[in-house]
Amino acid sequence: MKTTISVIKADIGSLAGHHVVHPDTMAAANKVLAEAKKQNIIIDYYVTNVGDDLELIMTHNRGELDTKVHETAWEAFKEATKVAKDLGLYAAGQDLLSDTFSGNLKGMGPGIAEMEIEERPAEPFVVFMADKTEPGAFNYPQYKMFADPFNTAGLVIDPTMHEGFKFEVLDVFEGESVILNSPEEIYDILGLIGTPSKYVIRRVYRKADNNIGAVTSIERLNLIAGKYVGKDDPVMIIRVQHGFPALGEALEAFSFPYLVPGWMRGSHYGPIMPVSQRDARATRFDGPPRLIGLGFNVKNGRLVGPTDLFDDPAFDETRRLAEDIADYMRRHGPFMPHRLEPSEMEYTTLPLITEKLKPRFKKESDVTKAKRSIYENTSQGTD
Repeated sequence: MKTTISVIKADIGSLAGHHVVHPDTMAAANKVLAEAKKQNIIIDYYVTNVGDDLELIMTHNRGELDTKVHETAWEAFKEATKVAKDLGLYAAGQDLLSDTFSGNLKGMGPGIAEMEIEERPAEPFVVFMADKTEPGAFNYPQYKMFADPFNTAGLVIDPTMHEGFKFEVLDVFEGESVILNSPEEIYDILGLIGTPSKYVIRRVYRKADNNIGAVTSIERLNLIAGKYVGKDDPVMIIRVQHGFPALGEALEAFSFPYLVPGWMRGSHYGPIMPVSQRDARATRFDGPPRLIGLGFNVKNGRLVGPTDLFDDPAFDETRRLAEDIADYMRRHGPFMPHRLEPSEMEYTTLPLITEKLKPRFKKESDVTKAKRSIYENTSQGTD
């Protein structure tokens, strides 16, 4: 029987601003999942957080987009939201864009990453979870993991990986996707995913046998809600070892704190900082954008773990560099390239400001005409 790994997240309110999930809300979600496990809706689960996002990691054998599993997650978020409101937490229920569950969570606000697999004798996988950024933030590391031999030695020396991988790339604005092959279509892949605000790697498959290796949540809240309601804070599941990137190769992709959109008010570029679970809190300028990685094994649907993968001095230098980059970007203040480009700012609250000022803008031709009229009238008066 196949095993499904479901990672579903939502911002249901946090302590002291967009900072960190309150433990009482996590306890409320845990209670719902424990009952679902008792009723055999799910096999196993783990509840965690990164910044202000509540993360539900569940295993079951019901396949992707299962109504009962998604309803369980929805009830967990609703119960956690009730606690958040009782405590007066900030932005309680922010990511829940509907009051009524409608079969599955697609389009309802929460981020979803699911993969159905046939378990290998040893089935290790990693769940990467980010706060204060958007789904396209995982384009760069997925490319490094599955297409860059300078990152992933297995692409060169492991016969089970040597044929390469297939990338399913989604255009989040048009709702259309394309499957591209590496290594032969690497330049085409880069041509798309280098614009992560538009093109997002949704899934990666091993070319040799079409086995899934990665899946990323692709929900963009502003496109669903029609206005800015917070960044999308993606989650990603990566299978590792034996025909997929080794654990160390998957982690190596995050050794460089590359720039991602999000950070303060979802309006700024900043370095993504891989941190331990205990440091998964949004602090400086509501960031910098944080990333945690939890490693598991799954056996007959049972979770073994997790291990906190970035709780390691090997990533201290990455974090130090991220701080240097954060200093550099912050000194730009409201100027680009720290602030996002205009096309991205359209999905923030800035248009409310520009709309207010719009009546005060004058066409340059009208300004010139008015100045000429004043000059002519003044000249005639002098005569």
